[in-house]
Amino acid sequence: MRPSKLRNIFCWMLLAVMPASLLGADSGAAMLYANGTAWINGTSVPRSSALFPGDLVQTRPDAVVHINATGSSVMILSDSLVKYEGNVVSVEHGKVKVATTKGMSTRAGEVVVTPTSPEWTEFDVTDVNGTVEIVARKGDVSISNGTETTRLAQGEQTTRDDSENQKKKRRAAGAAPAAGGGVLDSPYAIGIGAGAVGGLLIWVLLQGDEPASPVDP
Repeated sequence: MRPSKLRNIFCWMLLAVMPASLLGADSGAAMLYANGTAWINGTSVPRSSALFPGDLVQTRPDAVVHINATGSSVMILSDSLVKYEGNVVSVEHGKVKVATTKGMSTRAGEVVVTPTSPEWTEFDVTDVNGTVEIVARKGDVSISNGTETTRLAQGEQTTRDDSENQKKKRRAAGAAPAAGGGVLDSPYAIGIGAGAVGGLLIWVLLQGDEPASPVDP
């Protein structure tokens, strides 16, 4: 087999393997499907996109977003702002519906809602102006505010006041946010670096068999 054919085969193998290896490197990755206009970290989302821990998802009043992760699914309803953190979703504003067998929990300010068993559990969490509403639709959930923990049985609903935490958020809104972690540790940096290396390697491999210089060796 000619060297040029070998190079072409290797290039296609590299293109096929690279995306899978990048997604597999982060077990917290999920897939997002948008129905309507939504943003990830301030950037408009197409109908589907990969989602990584730390990503901020926002929906317009006419949009709904579905997140599919291993063993869990999350529906972000319209006019919501939610941070995806792997096995936790943080509701800054709006409403989410969670269904999980992996114990995925939801945080709204200081209020944390967590399934009480590894069985299939469905619950809703709404946070509007510091009032947090929790509905246990299937299975029981525990509700913690940092000082006490209560249990909410299937079919029940309750509310919690998180307005004091909302006031703290507003007071801190003018401060510059701290860095969320090492830049080189983010999936975006990994993807960019791998893409650059892969692109350079592909360019080199696809060159003809003749040397790049017009001068004979």
